[in-house]
Amino acid sequence: MRTMMLQKDSVTLVTGAARGLGWGIARAFGIAGARVCVTDISDDELARCARDLAADGTNCLTYRSDVADLAECTSVVKKIVARWGRLDVVVHNAIYMPLITFEATTPEEWSRQINVGLGGLFNCLHAVWPQMKAQRGGHIIGIASGSSIRGYKEEVAYCAIKHGIEGLVKALSLEARPHNIALNTIGPGIHIKPTRITWAEYDQTPAELRAGWADPVELGKAWVWLAAQPPSRFSGYRFDAAQLVHTISREGSDFEFAAEKVTLYPDDFRARQEWYRNYTA
Repeated sequence: MRTMMLQKDSVTLVTGAARGLGWGIARAFGIAGARVCVTDISDDELARCARDLAADGTNCLTYRSDVADLAECTSVVKKIVARWGRLDVVVHNAIYMPLITFEATTPEEWSRQINVGLGGLFNCLHAVWPQMKAQRGGHIIGIASGSSIRGYKEEVAYCAIKHGIEGLVKALSLEARPHNIALNTIGPGIHIKPTRITWAEYDQTPAELRAGWADPVELGKAWVWLAAQPPSRFSGYRFDAAQLVHTISREGSDFEFAAEKVTLYPDDFRARQEWYRNYTA
C-alpha cells in the first residue's frame, strides 16, 4: 500500500478556505506536503485557518480575495508564482449560498451568487491558465454536490451554479488536453457542515449535531489523491470524496480503479468515459 505522493514542492490554491470544506481541503494538502495558499473574504476566519495550517507545519500563504473579481484572482496567482515559482492545483471551493426562494431572489442577489460560484471558477481558470500552460500541466478542481444533478427548493441559483460547473468542466477538459491540464469536480458524497455556518456558530453547535458532519480534513484526502494523479489520467469527471476516501482506506491509494470506488454516480462516470473515447472535434 503506497501513500499518496504529490509532486515534489507542489503548490495548491484553495478558494473559500477560511472554514468548512475548503478549510479541510487546504489542511489535507498541507499535511500531504504541499505548499498551500488559501483565500477568502473573511479576515478573522482566514486568520484562524492560517493558525491551523501553521500548526500542521504547512508552508502557507493567506490572502483576502473575492473570487468574483478577476483582477483579485489574477493578483493572487501572480503572488503565488512570485513566491513559489509555480501553481499546480487550484481548488475552487468559494460559494455564496443564501437559502431563498426564486421570488425573493433579486437580480442583484442572482448576480452575486453566479459571480462567486460559477464566475469565480472562470476567474480562477482565466488567472491560472497561462501559468499552467507554461509549466505544461496542472489540476483545476471544482466542488460538486447533489445539486450538480438535481434541483432543490430555495437553491435556484446554487443548483444553476453546480450544473454550470459540471458543464464547464466537461467542455473545457477537451480544450485543456493538449496542455496537460486536468479539470474535474469532487462532491463531498456525505453530510457535511452547512456552508453558511461560521466558525463562531460552529463552536456553539451542540456536539451531537456536529458528530453527524463528516470531518472535512479526512474528506480532503480525495482532492489530494486526484491531484496526485497524472493530469492525463482523469479530466472531465465527477468524483465523490466519501466514496473515494473509503476506497483509499480499504485498498490504498494505488487501488485497482473502478467507477464504483470513486463516485456515487458510476453510470454517469462511465457515460463520460464513453463520450470522451468517441469524441471527435
